[in-house]
Amino acid sequence: MRPPLRFEVNGSRASLAFDFESMNELHFHDATAADTEAGLRRLLVTEPAHPYLDASWPPGHGLGCDHAFVHEIHDFVTAAADPEASLHPSFADRLQVQRVLEAVERSAADASRWAGVT
Repeated sequence: MRPPLRFEVNGSRASLAFDFESMNELHFHDATAADTEAGLRRLLVTEPAHPYLDASWPPGHGLGCDHAFVHEIHDFVTAAADPEASLHPSFADRLQVQRVLEAVERSAADASRWAGVT
């Protein structure tokens, strides 16, 4: 049996989950929300209110991996061309990214158990 193509990012203030089998959905939990609003929310990202839909298929149509990469490159190129954009990560920013990636690797090697960022 093939393992699920899913990832989750869980933090102290929020959680986000993506499942490749349901590419048009994100599952989001805001731990800072009031108790009356607590819980995992399913966000359908093919509704007109979401970014990028003006350049994609009509609402309700599925999006694919290719769309995600096109949107990512669009944002990067647009920001790189903007002199006011803050595309200047510091060494500390880069180090923190490496710490997060290392925690992901430790978690994956340990049956996806929680791995803190050190």
